[in-house]
Amino acid sequence: MRSGQLRIVAGSLVAALCLGGCVPVGAPSIALFGAYFPSWLACALAGILGAVAIRFIFIPLGIDDALPMRLPVYVCIAASIGFLASIAGFGR
Repeated sequence: MRSGQLRIVAGSLVAALCLGGCVPVGAPSIALFGAYFPSWLACALAGILGAVAIRFIFIPLGIDDALPMRLPVYVCIAASIGFLASIAGFGR
């Protein structure tokens, strides 16, 4: 084998190994009002609403005032809730 052919074979093997876990099923979607929406939209909405609800809980407890950087903390809370909703709802 020449070095060019060896590179092609090696590249194909690496690509096949990297893509071996992919499934051809497609992205999870939600049928809503006759249209299909990607599930990440629902998970993002759940995360945002969950972070807002947690903020309303933190304010009377005084935790909100003690947070050093509120925006990154609430973004991480929203992302965590969104990821948990994705795992719980769609298993991915």
